[in-house]
Amino acid sequence: MHYTYFLYSEKHHRVYVGITDNLKERLERHNHGDVTSTKPYQPWILAYYEAHRSRTLARKAELFYKTSQGRRQVQKKLGLK
Repeated sequence: MHYTYFLYSEKHHRVYVGITDNLKERLERHNHGDVTSTKPYQPWILAYYEAHRSRTLARKAELFYKTSQGRRQVQKKLGLK
């Protein structure tokens, strides 16, 4: 199983979208500063995730959520706007 996940930084009001096959380990890596792109915005909470049968489907969802239309849906799902 692969996951498309949304992290939220309450301190910085930022959303990060990514994919993984291990949510717990990935969240720990984000919060330990092991991921360069998210390090400055710690701490992160897992705000939402979707399970997919394949890495390909998870990646397609991630790429969609990184578009302007996808970002609007992310904000709606998380109740940010």
